[in-house]
Amino acid sequence: MAQLFEQSKKVVEAHLAGTSVRAIAGSMIAYEGNVQFKAAGFGGGDGVLAGLKRRATGEKLSLMECGGHGRVFFAVNGQHVSVVNLNGETLQVESQQLLAFAGNLRTDVRFAGLRGASTGAGLFTTTVTGQGQVALLSAGGPLIHLEVSPQYPLVVDPDAFVAAQGNLNQSFVTDVSWRTMVGQDAGEAFSLRWEGQGVVLIQPAER
Repeated sequence: MAQLFEQSKKVVEAHLAGTSVRAIAGSMIAYEGNVQFKAAGFGGGDGVLAGLKRRATGEKLSLMECGGHGRVFFAVNGQHVSVVNLNGETLQVESQQLLAFAGNLRTDVRFAGLRGASTGAGLFTTTVTGQGQVALLSAGGPLIHLEVSPQYPLVVDPDAFVAAQGNLNQSFVTDVSWRTMVGQDAGEAFSLRWEGQGVVLIQPAER
């Protein structure tokens, strides 16, 4: 299985030994060795159904596959990177925050619920399930890990949400008076509420 490493705060390095990784098209900034690149299709080659769901929801995830022997380096617009390990779990993530993934992983689209707001975040969520590693992007600085427990549910701004991992349920909070207090009254009158046991990853900047 290919391995992903945080080569620096803003670059992910993939080690290939006859293996392959999938990454966002256009994110490769350098490579060395005998590496081949090809399009991974619409939705990461996970079948017609996933592709149709992405077309219907606008969650377009254009991927490339990098295979062979060598090292490949990935980055996007100077954003910070983090590598998350999955051991059979499911990671819920905003598609635009995905950078690369390696291992026996499957991507899909999950319906997250209805909401009435101008932003496209939070309606449909990309899921990554299986055994392997996922490299995530975050704007404004490194990812912030927030623990969620049954006693302490968490409410986050949908534009700051990056990913969630664990036994978590998502719902929408529509009475968000704090947005008016901070001058964010552009019709995005909802937030994401997470309940259960797990971790929610947010970025210190809004999309």
